[in-house]
Amino acid sequence: MGCDGSILLDNSTSIVSEKYAKPNNNSVRGFTVVDDVKAALEKACPGVVSCADLLTIAAEVSVELSGGPRWRVPLGRRDGTTANLTAANSLLPSPRNNLTMLQRKFAAVGLGDTDLVALSGAHTFGRAQCQFVTDRLTMLQRKFAAVGLGDTDLVALSGAHTFGRAQCQFVTDRLYNFSKTGMPDPTLDGGYRALLAGSCPRRHGNRSALNDLDPTTPDAFDKNYFTNLQGNRGSFAAAMINMGNIKPLTGGQGELTAMQAKGIYDANP
Repeated sequence: MGCDGSILLDNSTSIVSEKYAKPNNNSVRGFTVVDDVKAALEKACPGVVSCADLLTIAAEVSVELSGGPRWRVPLGRRDGTTANLTAANSLLPSPRNNLTMLQRKFAAVGLGDTDLVALSGAHTFGRAQCQFVTDRLTMLQRKFAAVGLGDTDLVALSGAHTFGRAQCQFVTDRLYNFSKTGMPDPTLDGGYRALLAGSCPRRHGNRSALNDLDPTTPDAFDKNYFTNLQGNRGSFAAAMINMGNIKPLTGGQGELTAMQAKGIYDANP
């Protein structure tokens, strides 16, 4: 499992498509759009852009066009030649996973708690089937009702994470060695990076020192936390880059696939 474009492979005599894994079925959409873009790319520059890179670029563009942050997408992935439905069912995060299970699944591919929280925030748009929320919502409603609180209280209190602080140990990699490059995270706002570096030095710093999650109004109950995310002072873009670097096929691994009709990608063009 990794960023090899395997989700694009359709069923065949030798492949059981990952499209029908439980976390993907009736959830992942837009395959025809990918087909159209791939067809245009193959016409303009055949055999150059992999499907895996195409998906990663499409993710960045869709976020940017929806008003989110932009980031430089690392390229050079190659495409896998097979799919793994069993692995997709067991390894992909599920709406029914609890926090501990989600942390384990993220850690298994090199992603941490910051990535988990940031990528979970990508659900600021999108849709979910009722089957994935009714049990959780009902349980929350019961717990709130048990102490005399209603649905309005539930919604209002769920949005109270407007202030708080994070320890230096959770930001130093982004300041000095992002994705093991020895450089700072390029998606961080320069002023905010300098502010963090002042309280979290590269060497001999206090790993437990606290930094404001909302640097503009750290002790005020407002919406500036979300405004700062839009100004590249958040973790979403960095987490997207980290996720896009999960076990990519590079060099002589995999191949650059060519598209056939009906959205089927030929593993041997």
